[in-house]
Amino acid sequence: MALHGLGKITVGVPNRAESIGYYAEFGLEHLGDGRFATANGGEQLEIVHAPRRRLVEVSIAADDVDDIGSAASKLTALGIGVQRERESVRAVEPVTGTVVRVLVRPRVVVEPPAVPTPYNGPGRIDRRGRAQVLARTGRVRPRKLGHCVIGTTDLSTSMRFFVDGLGFKVSDYMGAKAAFLRCSVEHHNVLLMAAPVNFMHHSSWEVDDIDEIGRGAVDMLEGHPERHIWGLGRHFAGANFFWYLKDPAGNFCEYYSDMDTCPEDELWSPEVLHGLHSLYAWGPPPPPSFLEPDDLAALMTGAHSTRG
Repeated sequence: MALHGLGKITVGVPNRAESIGYYAEFGLEHLGDGRFATANGGEQLEIVHAPRRRLVEVSIAADDVDDIGSAASKLTALGIGVQRERESVRAVEPVTGTVVRVLVRPRVVVEPPAVPTPYNGPGRIDRRGRAQVLARTGRVRPRKLGHCVIGTTDLSTSMRFFVDGLGFKVSDYMGAKAAFLRCSVEHHNVLLMAAPVNFMHHSSWEVDDIDEIGRGAVDMLEGHPERHIWGLGRHFAGANFFWYLKDPAGNFCEYYSDMDTCPEDELWSPEVLHGLHSLYAWGPPPPPSFLEPDDLAALMTGAHSTRG
């Protein structure tokens, strides 16, 4: 696959300083001026000012200039205007108004590779003595940006842009209401969901294992219980462990680990999943605010058209 994951997201918020402080606590490295890096993915988040919270831009990582040319040709065939440079192509998703940029960017490499955490099980001893995870200290640091979730008022048009225009693959469907799309070997890098208003639902950040999810969430919730949204649990689609928190602007952000991979497209068949079963295999039930964020009505009332 020529595309190999998300490069970076730019998130607009009305309370920039407060949001910058939040993502520094979340474990991202603040490079200055609202730009953040992950442990292995380099710069992958930028916080900018906007009248309301929204996904301003998302970049997709590609291997070489031939991949840029392919994306430019596909988008043009759909009637989407593009701005082409040698190592990037820029277009605007026609429903949400999100700027999408495909650019040549190195693949994320973990050096040295993360060592699998030894867990004991019935009749199986993989570690002896006290669990070393109990000795972990310091702030959890996400390895990379995994995916983002976008609410769109026209799901079919947004899907056409990502699938036919950019070359994303469909991993699974959530009934007729959402689609899990991938541009890497991971189960999904973009999730598009039908919504009454265009908005950003959440961003998701990979950590080493379930213990890092728990440590990260507990640290974030200390003194800030209002940040909790949903977790700990395990999704069904993608099968990853998760814990969702909320930033000061109302965007959700997820620590995740152990996601399904689809290294060979021909060996993966999309399924149509229905009901809450499509959301999680185990864990507490999702709160109403996860499915319909508390500020959704305000976004609908104050939302202006972002088409074009």
